[in-house]
Amino acid sequence: MYSITVRDHMMIAHSLKGAVFGPAQDLHGATYTVDVEFKTPELNEDQIVMDIGFASAVLKEVTGKLNYKNLDEMPEFRGKSTTTEFLARYIHDEVLAKVHGEFKGFIKVVLHESHVAWASYEGGGSG
Repeated sequence: MYSITVRDHMMIAHSLKGAVFGPAQDLHGATYTVDVEFKTPELNEDQIVMDIGFASAVLKEVTGKLNYKNLDEMPEFRGKSTTTEFLARYIHDEVLAKVHGEFKGFIKVVLHESHVAWASYEGGGSG
């Protein structure tokens, strides 16, 4: 299996719903490191997984929509608990939509909440 990974970061504010989150129920900030790995069993006709510059630009576009935002105020997250796991899936789906037709394979998003904790989501690529 071949893969490339690109990285970005974003700073957000949000609150999480439910007693399980303790003090994180209150509005707080988070700084995430975001890794997106593109995996495929075969290289494309250019003998690459995909263009790293293109992958980086796509990730920057996706994180740019969230960076310095209060997620509680964004319509697409209204009524949602924007946990690290939830955001990993959201970023995956946004990246997938932007690389549709350019990439066949699997995309894995790892959202690093800190140097000791992270969450991820992996799913199929587009064709």
